[in-house]
Amino acid sequence: MAYWYSFVNALLSTLLVSGLVIIMMMLIESLHLSVRGTFAGWLHRNRFGQVVMSALLGLIPGCMGGFAAVSLYTHGLLGFGALVAMMIASSGDEAFVLMAMAPGDAFWLFLLLFVIALVCGGLLELIPAIRRRHPLCTDIEELPASEKILTRNRKLRHWFWQRSLLAVALFVFMVALLGGFLEPAGHLPASDLSAINSFWLDEEWMYWVFGLFMVLLLLVVLFGKDQFVRQRLWQHVVVKHYPALFAWTFGVLFLINVGQQFVDLTAWVSNNVAIMVLLAALIGLIPESGPHLLFVTLYVGGIVPLPVLLASSVSQDGHASLPLLAESKLDFLRAKLVNLAVGLVAGYAAMLFV
Repeated sequence: MAYWYSFVNALLSTLLVSGLVIIMMMLIESLHLSVRGTFAGWLHRNRFGQVVMSALLGLIPGCMGGFAAVSLYTHGLLGFGALVAMMIASSGDEAFVLMAMAPGDAFWLFLLLFVIALVCGGLLELIPAIRRRHPLCTDIEELPASEKILTRNRKLRHWFWQRSLLAVALFVFMVALLGGFLEPAGHLPASDLSAINSFWLDEEWMYWVFGLFMVLLLLVVLFGKDQFVRQRLWQHVVVKHYPALFAWTFGVLFLINVGQQFVDLTAWVSNNVAIMVLLAALIGLIPESGPHLLFVTLYVGGIVPLPVLLASSVSQDGHASLPLLAESKLDFLRAKLVNLAVGLVAGYAAMLFV
């Protein structure tokens, strides 16, 4: 029974995460073609601008900003330093909990994360050996490009099965998302759920934003050129990316759900701050939000000091890095190891001042 619960929980989380990622990838795909001559050129010319934008995306509570940054990175529009900046600044779902339970501390923590992200991301962008110059999506430039993806000309727009399937899938996912059918049981501890009672401090606002995105995508699917819908949205995003994204996300989340039945993270808590900083940074390597809530609740309860929370916040990035795991295991590992190192340095440095 416990394994079945873990399976269902992981499946719902995977459908939610992979669906949001695919929506963001489709948006980036559409935006990439529409403004590639201006926006893409600006990003390539402004490496530090990439870092600033990625860090700001990472500050958005939840994983929406992280998904956008990863999509831009896989298209070669962001460098490795900008990717790391997003991952450092991002706190995943824990941002919602901290904003609700300790808004003052949340503001200063997010500001500190933003500064650390800018410094580390900027330094990485100065190292040519690790700065990415080509997209992970190597087939994207081989596809025919078009500045205008929408058309009123019916000769350029026909009703084929890929368009129909995309439209139906978008509508069903939008209903499921806004109706709350994809929320896994036990997503947050009950005590944390009761503390989050504001529309702007929970994930509902993010779902409604994605609902708006899906309405826009429905218009693109319904009125987009045949070539764009079939080759870009279906062949490139759905066929090429979604299977690997779904498989890796489900595999990781299922292992985490099963593992938490045998390991009680709360029992690991000790009064040794140095060990807790190390533990928080190491647990931050897990590409999922649940385990990191431990350190937020312990901090709010006064059990662990700021250095522990800082190390956890720098090292972890919620679900944001899961799409990167599906695209490039090497880049995922490199980025996570950099985050781990920065988290340890930040945590132990903070011990000198707290």
